[in-house]
Amino acid sequence: MRIIAGSYRSRSLEAPPGLATRPTSDRLRETLFNVLASRIAGAAFLDLYAGSGAVGIEAISRGAASVEFVERAPAALKVLRANLGRLGLSEGFRINSSNVKTALQRMNPAARFDLIFLDPPYDAAAEYESTLGMLGVPASNLLAADALVIAEHRKKERLEDRCGKLMRTRLLEQGDAALSFYAAAAE
Repeated sequence: MRIIAGSYRSRSLEAPPGLATRPTSDRLRETLFNVLASRIAGAAFLDLYAGSGAVGIEAISRGAASVEFVERAPAALKVLRANLGRLGLSEGFRINSSNVKTALQRMNPAARFDLIFLDPPYDAAAEYESTLGMLGVPASNLLAADALVIAEHRKKERLEDRCGKLMRTRLLEQGDAALSFYAAAAE
């Protein structure tokens, strides 16, 4: 695994051992960030189910103003911290070591994110509905104006087109994986 572009381009990243964490492939990350290219500089980025941190670190490398990583698995947290340390990163990010539901419920009420990426374990299908549902409730203030929520999932697993105020605006498929892009529907 490597960083695709930006200030840390071509630097290697580690992944947690075993099959519990499935890092986003370099190719899919490149596709994701090609889509987000005009939105990433200066963005507040939320990386849910962060695993090794590859997606959030790619956001930092490409100029995101801040990244919040949410991950609860001890092995993944260890690798995430090691990846950040290996790159010499000590600021511009925050690590939240709790489950996603708890993290979203306890998030600073003033926090607003321009880009939210979620990549729960594929076998935890209920996490997609739960997390998108929490982000899509009208009372959720985590979304900045014109925010995008992106969910990585199995291509054969279809996510809902609408989750509360979130409407799917784009679906990209690559190999066995897919990216569903959501934006807040006009009220």
